[in-house]
Amino acid sequence: MDQLISQMGMLFPEFDRWFSAGFIVFARLLGFIRFAPIFNRKEIAGLVKLAFVFILTVILTPVLKPAMPPASISPLLLIILNFAVGAIIGYIAQLLILAIEAGGDMINTQMGLSSAMVMDPTSNSQTSILSRMITLMGIVIFIQLGGFYWLINALVRSFEIFPIYAVSIPLEKIINLDYLVTVTSNVLYMGLQIASPILLATLGQDIILGVISKTAPQVNVFQLSFLFKPVFGAAIMIWILPMLINVISDFFLEFSKIY
Repeated sequence: MDQLISQMGMLFPEFDRWFSAGFIVFARLLGFIRFAPIFNRKEIAGLVKLAFVFILTVILTPVLKPAMPPASISPLLLIILNFAVGAIIGYIAQLLILAIEAGGDMINTQMGLSSAMVMDPTSNSQTSILSRMITLMGIVIFIQLGGFYWLINALVRSFEIFPIYAVSIPLEKIINLDYLVTVTSNVLYMGLQIASPILLATLGQDIILGVISKTAPQVNVFQLSFLFKPVFGAAIMIWILPMLINVISDFFLEFSKIY
């Protein structure tokens, strides 16, 4: 293998430079794909992800026009740092999807469907159909608004802010702390905003059932709540679905600058 690489380097003088830089670019793309929304879905096979990372590496490496790696810096350190930078960018983007997922979990709990969990074979975890539906709807809206372009644009710009041979991560340039604080705090806020119609409706239903329980103690209110909450919550979901799509779209557009 070493002889093959050396012979390739003699035949193609640029091969050594691009081959060394390609490993580092591959590490950053791997960290990005591992945490970024859309790409980190477990429904996508690992071989497909690796093939996509390899294709992006082949495309990006010549565009970056990298120099020879400095001999004084450990290649392992460069690979670890670039993987960390890609993971940071991907995780910041994933926070947008986590806000939608939090809203789905709140709706699922409030409708009394938390006990009706099913096994998700793609993630090997227990999940509810309603929460998963809202999360997938958020991902579809994210793609429709150009989320794929935002992710690739953020990844390409990261090579300008943090070159592949840099050894110190400029966190103040990669991470806008005000933006990060706002996005993380909005995970709960956006979840409440999505789930607020269901929360208010079920709260009103609980109040009505509580009044019935006091006025007619012979009525089994506990069993009635198990019957009414899912049906009433599903009706409210169908009614607010167009407004819910607009709320999610506005949220993505407001925080679209993920780099």
